[in-house]
Amino acid sequence: MGMAVKDTADNLLESEVTATHTARNEPIHILFLIDTLCESGGAERMLLNMIRLLPKSRFRCSVATFRIDTRVPIFADLPCPLEVLPLRKTYDWSAVKVAWRLRNFIRAEKVSIVHTFFETSDLWGGLIAKSAGNPILVSSRRDMGILRSTKHKLAYKPMGRLFDLVLTVSEQVRHFCIQEDGVDPVKVVTLHNGIEREKLNTSEDRQQLRVAAGLEGASGVVTTLGHIRKVKGIDIFLRAAAIVRSQFPNAMFLVAGDISEAQHFKELEELVESLDLTTNVRFLGNQENVAGLFKMSDVFCLLSRSEGFSNALVEAMAAGLPCVATRVGGNAEAVLDRESGYLVENEDVTNAAECIVRLLRNPELGRRMGQAGRRIVDEKFTAEVMIRTLVRIYDGLLNARRQYIRTNG
Repeated sequence: MGMAVKDTADNLLESEVTATHTARNEPIHILFLIDTLCESGGAERMLLNMIRLLPKSRFRCSVATFRIDTRVPIFADLPCPLEVLPLRKTYDWSAVKVAWRLRNFIRAEKVSIVHTFFETSDLWGGLIAKSAGNPILVSSRRDMGILRSTKHKLAYKPMGRLFDLVLTVSEQVRHFCIQEDGVDPVKVVTLHNGIEREKLNTSEDRQQLRVAAGLEGASGVVTTLGHIRKVKGIDIFLRAAAIVRSQFPNAMFLVAGDISEAQHFKELEELVESLDLTTNVRFLGNQENVAGLFKMSDVFCLLSRSEGFSNALVEAMAAGLPCVATRVGGNAEAVLDRESGYLVENEDVTNAAECIVRLLRNPELGRRMGQAGRRIVDEKFTAEVMIRTLVRIYDGLLNARRQYIRTNG
């Protein structure tokens, strides 16, 4: 990773902003630019972790977004200055005014690094940022292109040269960016999500949690967690549940997460009825007490059709749950098949059900796999590991820029 960052030196241009900060020994100003802050998804939560945990003596952070929903609890009190840029279209007169405002902010606030999330921030925002004193431009890529429109797909290739570095949430996303977007491999670095393990520790009693949730009679509790949308494969989870229920009639299947696609949620409700699972399945909505949810569960399931890298999967591992996950995106970078859980092929309902049954029949196997998952998280997927790596990446880019200035200035 260090070499990949170092090798970007030849692609970095002069920045008076960075030189000014260096001379004054001031904290480096990072502007995080993200399309929206309207749901507490993986990208949004990782962004907040970065802001909170980057060393304050070294970096000061700001956030700019085109839309925010302050009713979402995690956005009610951001730990840094916030700029809301009301952008609806990228090609009308209002977009010109927003572009001018963004450009002026970057220049006036001496922003050294602009770190973007999602398509509009990457493409439109990145172009505006580069025209504003030429800060270092970093892009976070967090999925396999599932949210891209045709125009986004066409734009990413020619815009690839704009970025000084592309951070990908998994190796699978890294390969996607190299192959599909044509980004120079030395400019693409994987930075896995890191979670705060202490937030998943709870002293609550497992049996009391089950009693409070009305699950005291369950012969097994299988949980999935994520925003309810088709790509998350909750329909596959329900079909697997129907097979498991034939062997564990009192097993309970919990679906936690906000509804992102209302029509798909309606389809899931109809599927529950058609599979005669109404007494076995519960849709819980958003859950603040994720630690308690995992504590009363026996198995965690993530049967997504596509993933960049799942926070929920790593959180379940940190909580000591054996996991059954599809072999898509970064899932195989988190779950070691048959060691910390099971990996199954996309849409393979039968194999997913068999793995769940195996874990419910053998609690000791589940316990061993859960312990293995905890060890993996401790070694690779903590917030501390993520922040240390991110600081090293930022330092590599800043040092390369300074070296370029000394050599060519």
